[in-house]
Amino acid sequence: MFSGIDEVDWASMEHAYGPADDVPELLRGLASADPAEREAALDGMYGAVHHQGDVYACTLACIPFLFELVVDPGVQDRGGVVELLTSIGGFDLDEDDEAEIDEDEIEGAANYAMAAAAVTAGAGVFFELIADEDPGVRLAAPLALATLHRHPVRVLALLRERLPVEPDEEVRLALVEAAGRVALRHRPLAERVGKWLGLLGSRADSPGLRLAALAQLARCSPDGLPGDVVPVVSGLLRQMRSVPEESGDRGDRGEHAPPGGIAAREDDEPEPGPDTTPDAEPVDPEPVAPAETGRGEHVATPTLVGQLRSLSAQENAGRGAPWAADLLRTLHVGLDDRVGDRTALLADQLRSPDRRQRIDAVRMSGGLIRAWRGPYEELVALVGDQLSDPEPRLAEAASHVLEELFGLAAPAADALAARLAADPGSWVKTWASGPPGLCSPVKALARLGDARAVPALAAALELPQVAHDVGFAVGHLGATARPLAGALRRRLAEVELDEGAYDRASPLLAGLTALRAGEAAPEVLRVLRGAPEYRGEWLRTAALRALGSFGPAAREAVPELRALVRRPGTASATEAAEALWAVSGDADAVLPVLIEGLRSDQVHDRRAAAVALGALGPRAAVVAPRLRGLLAHEELWLRVDAAIALWEVSGRTRETVAALLTAWEQNRHVRVRVAECLARMGPVPEGSAAAHVLRSELVSVRRHNAMDGGYGSHDIHEDEKLLALCRQALRGTGKGSTS
Repeated sequence: MFSGIDEVDWASMEHAYGPADDVPELLRGLASADPAEREAALDGMYGAVHHQGDVYACTLACIPFLFELVVDPGVQDRGGVVELLTSIGGFDLDEDDEAEIDEDEIEGAANYAMAAAAVTAGAGVFFELIADEDPGVRLAAPLALATLHRHPVRVLALLRERLPVEPDEEVRLALVEAAGRVALRHRPLAERVGKWLGLLGSRADSPGLRLAALAQLARCSPDGLPGDVVPVVSGLLRQMRSVPEESGDRGDRGEHAPPGGIAAREDDEPEPGPDTTPDAEPVDPEPVAPAETGRGEHVATPTLVGQLRSLSAQENAGRGAPWAADLLRTLHVGLDDRVGDRTALLADQLRSPDRRQRIDAVRMSGGLIRAWRGPYEELVALVGDQLSDPEPRLAEAASHVLEELFGLAAPAADALAARLAADPGSWVKTWASGPPGLCSPVKALARLGDARAVPALAAALELPQVAHDVGFAVGHLGATARPLAGALRRRLAEVELDEGAYDRASPLLAGLTALRAGEAAPEVLRVLRGAPEYRGEWLRTAALRALGSFGPAAREAVPELRALVRRPGTASATEAAEALWAVSGDADAVLPVLIEGLRSDQVHDRRAAAVALGALGPRAAVVAPRLRGLLAHEELWLRVDAAIALWEVSGRTRETVAALLTAWEQNRHVRVRVAECLARMGPVPEGSAAAHVLRSELVSVRRHNAMDGGYGSHDIHEDEKLLALCRQALRGTGKGSTS
């Protein structure tokens, strides 16, 4: 094995962490008899040689040796190597990607292309591995074939031929998943695959296999799903729960009772048999336990792969069908914008007696609400019901989901309050490093504006170190949190103005700002005057915002603010001018400073100046030409701020609305800011371009800021805010008109 490995000039190549001269050792480690060494080597391959999916010259050089490993039956854990090869060769570079490649990315793109060609050229070996004695290899081979082989018709035929004779339930699910992948990658085959999956979904002998078929059908051919997909899936889940956890041996069933459910035939119609008729009773769906399949037990190792495997094992401990959650997630992805079906399915899952299934449903509920708009009252109430469950993972998962919902968490308000009352000791979380933070139920209740969160915030303000997010919670409670003003003021007076001042003072300043607690002006002024050098600029910004929020109640700060505005052209001068205007209303003092801010060479400073000028309204009409000139600036956010300020100082809407609607189409993340302005302008005329844009947003099912593969903690809140602003702009409760 590894003939010629020492002849490769590894030292001349690099991987993610430097010279690649350690790659031969990693390759040999994959063939080691020691499980820990094999796992460490696999971790090293993903961590350095194929770091975050990258392909280097050394990655390309590894491909022949990885193929040697997967075809050698003496090597253990070859399934992991098959997965590695699939990842290395499975990168798709479509025409749009190729058009966007810049000069610095040419070499990387070429490596991806060469890796795909090299692995695809050797993909024929995966045909042989589909019936390998090692179940781990059989588990990885189907997806490798579906992803890499050049002849999808042959791959599909093999998957269907293998399914009736495959003894391992989890491998059978992989065969079905691979068929779905073929259909997605080769759309002309989607109808053929969809027909087969539909038959499996209705007639397969195992509820797990039927669920897998429905999940893949939802992905590649959703029109083929049964009209009653929700009750069908719910019934399958009940069947899977009713099966004893101990799994019997599936290897002695014989060829007359194929465990795969439906055999492959050229005409796509199965030969009905004792286990394939539509009315047949379901057969035990449980997968073979690892010890029975020959996968063996993996030792714990201090590698990333080892840690992930250990976490997965803990998560799935005791589950009869640990793959069911993945199948349901796949089904939900396939159902896509069918929010009603997905909500009904999750509601059924949340009523399950199986706690693990409810944990999965809670997490998937969060994913659904994050990406799609819809009526979620029943679903949210059911998530709230999980807060009282004695299983800590379930209650914690529900808390985290509710924390992200803001106003949508209202149906769970009583459950959140009960959770807080039952466990006052959990109101604040402490960590090994970093400041303490409020627990999720406290934040969720505060974000609802519910007064029952106030005692928890009061308790947090009495701790030696104030939770870093207290100020944000106060902001959502608004006037309800007014009783906390005294404690916020007292704690701010106690803050030492040393290098840690910003971390200790910023949550307190945020809270006082939200409450507009003008009586705290002396304490805020102390911070403003004594801000240390370390993070002093941030601390002064927070203090100035607080003083500005106090308005005339902070009049004693006027001399200090006037001194700060005498340094025009700086960010602090703009912030001080903004605060001075809010406190004193002296436009003559602040206008020159803000005009100077518009000339800054920093986009951030120009944006701040534009926003501040807009607050002056007609008193700043003299700057209208300057703001109009910024409507053609290359920075989109500056164009938006300048357009809004132009309307605020001049009252003219035509230019402003045109610029805002252009930005709306160019960047979805400016839509809340644009909608705020349109709502303040007043009734949007029926039939106008603005009305069309707003109504189009309101009928969209997908959230405007939904992202594939990531999300922000305030995404739901921002999207719901956008919808409310769109309705407000169309109703016309603002102060002007967009005509």
